[in-house]
Amino acid sequence: MGIKKQKYIRLTLSYLVLLFMAVVIFYPILWIIGSSFNAGDSLSGSSIIPKNATLEHYRELFDTSNSDYLLWYWNTLKICIFTMIFSVISIAFTGYAFSRYRFVGRKNGLLTFLILQMIPNFSALIALFILAQLTGLVDTHLALILIYVGGAIPMNTWLMKGYLDTIPKELDESARIDGAGHFRIFWQIIMPLAKPIIAVVALFTFIGPFTDFIVARIILRSPENYTLAVGLYDLVAKQFGNEFTKFAAGSVLIAIPIAILFLSLQKYFISGLTAGGTKG
Repeated sequence: MGIKKQKYIRLTLSYLVLLFMAVVIFYPILWIIGSSFNAGDSLSGSSIIPKNATLEHYRELFDTSNSDYLLWYWNTLKICIFTMIFSVISIAFTGYAFSRYRFVGRKNGLLTFLILQMIPNFSALIALFILAQLTGLVDTHLALILIYVGGAIPMNTWLMKGYLDTIPKELDESARIDGAGHFRIFWQIIMPLAKPIIAVVALFTFIGPFTDFIVARIILRSPENYTLAVGLYDLVAKQFGNEFTKFAAGSVLIAIPIAILFLSLQKYFISGLTAGGTKG
C-alpha cells in the first residue's frame, strides 16, 4: 500500500470520527432548540423542525405573573458572578504562593489538592448540608457561593500554578532589586502576564453554578431562592402537568451568558490551558 493511499485512508477515518462526534454533540442541541418552538407541553410530538413554530413558551417564561424564571435567572447570575470573582482571587493567590514560595507543607498541600480532585462533590452532600445547617446558611445563596468557591480551588490551583511556573522568576528578582514588594510583584508583573489562565479559571468557575443541580437542590428550599437548574427541574418533576417544551425553552436561554463570556475570553483559552496543563 502506497504512502499516498495510507494518508488518504487516515484522513478519511479522521473525518468520519469528526462527523460522528459532531452528530453526537449537535443533535441533542438542535433537538432542544426545536422542542422549545413546538406547541404543547409534551415532547412526544416534538421535532427538530417544528410544523407550527411558536414563541409561546418563551413568552410564558418572561411573564413574571405566572413564572419565576427571571428571578431564577437573576439568582443564578448573582451566584455565578460572585463565585467567579472570589474563585479567581483565591486561586490567583494560592497558585502564586505554590509557584513562587517554598514553605513547610508545600508538597503535601499540592498532593492534597490532587487527591481532592478525585472526590466528587456529591460524596460530601451530607457533610455540606449539616455544615450549612449548623451555620444557619441553609436556603441562602451565600452557602452555595462558599461551596462552589471551595470546590473550585483544588483543580484550578494546579492550573494556575502550572501556568505561573512558565513565567520566568528573573522578572520577580528584577522587580525586587528595583524595590518592589511581594504584592506589587504579584499585582503589577505576574497577574498581567497570567491573563490567559485567569480567563480559563473565570470561565470554569462561572459555568459551574449554571450546570450544578445536586448541591443547589440540597441547600435551597424556597422557590424564590432557586437557581435555574432547580427551578427548571420543577417544571418537569410534577406528577401532573409536566412542561417539557417550556423546560426546553428555559434550557436554551441558559446558554446565552455562557456563550457571551466564552466569546469574550476565547483568545486567551488555548495558551492558558496548554501552558497550565503541561508544565508545573
